[in-house]
Amino acid sequence: MQKWIFFVLFILAGALGLGVLFQDISGRQQAREAEAAANKGQQLKIVASNWQFDNTNYTVKAGEPTKVSLSLKEGVHAVEIKGLDIKLDKENPSKQVTFDKPGTYDLECVLPCGEGHAKMKAKLVVQ
Repeated sequence: MQKWIFFVLFILAGALGLGVLFQDISGRQQAREAEAAANKGQQLKIVASNWQFDNTNYTVKAGEPTKVSLSLKEGVHAVEIKGLDIKLDKENPSKQVTFDKPGTYDLECVLPCGEGHAKMKAKLVVQ
């Protein structure tokens, strides 16, 4: 009698383990799909170093979801895209945005970062 009880308990434990395994796989697959959907669209990566950005001009397409991110290579900086209410810094390094209005916008460091701070500017062209 005890052998049958242990056998049934063993089968139930195995079935429970398989259920947990497949649930975990399904959860990871959903997380990957959500991440892929979030990464769909364009990306605007701004790299800031001492008193300069990695580019003087950035270009994005209007109407497409865009992940705007700030990467700090050297120093501490904060960037603002004037006229678009986008501000990125060390605490908030990225933002999901859809640029609606084509045009040219000023991009500048808004955190005093040293002697070359005033020259730390670039342009963003939304096409």
